[in-house]
Amino acid sequence: MDQKKLAIWLKAICVGCALCGLALFGFILPRFLAYVAEEVPDLPHRAWSAFMWVLAVPCYAVLVCIWKMATEIGRDNSFSLENAKLLKYIALLAGADAALLLVGNIVFMLTKHSIPTLALVSAFVCFVGLAISVGAACLSHLVHKAAALQEDSDLTI
Repeated sequence: MDQKKLAIWLKAICVGCALCGLALFGFILPRFLAYVAEEVPDLPHRAWSAFMWVLAVPCYAVLVCIWKMATEIGRDNSFSLENAKLLKYIALLAGADAALLLVGNIVFMLTKHSIPTLALVSAFVCFVGLAISVGAACLSHLVHKAAALQEDSDLTI
C-alpha cells in the first residue's frame, strides 16, 4: 500500500471514529445513564452526561492530530519531527483525559453520585486511555529517532 492510500485510510478511520464518538456521547451514553438513573434515582445522569462531553473534547483533539499525521504520511513524510510532536500531543491528551476521568469518578463517588457499575466502566476506560498514552509516547520517541536518522541520511546523500 502506498503512502497516499494509507493516508486516505487513516483519514477515513478518523471520520469513522468521529461518527462513532458522536453516537457514543450523543446517544448511547445518555440513554445508558438515563436507564441507570431509573434504577438509582439519586444518580445525577445529566451531570454525568455533561462530564462525558467534557471528556470527549480531548478525544476529538486526538482525531485532529491523527488527521494531521495522515496528511504528513500522504506527503511521504512519515518519519518527521512534526509527526513525533503530534504523537507526543496524543500521549499527553490521552493521559490527561484518563486522569480527568479518574478524578471526576472519584469526585462522583465521594459525593455519592456514582454506582459500582460506572466506577468499573470508568476504571476500564482509564486503563485504555493510559495504554493509548504510553503507546503514543513510545511511538513518538521512535518516530523522533527515525526522523533524526532520516535527516542524517538525507544529508549524506
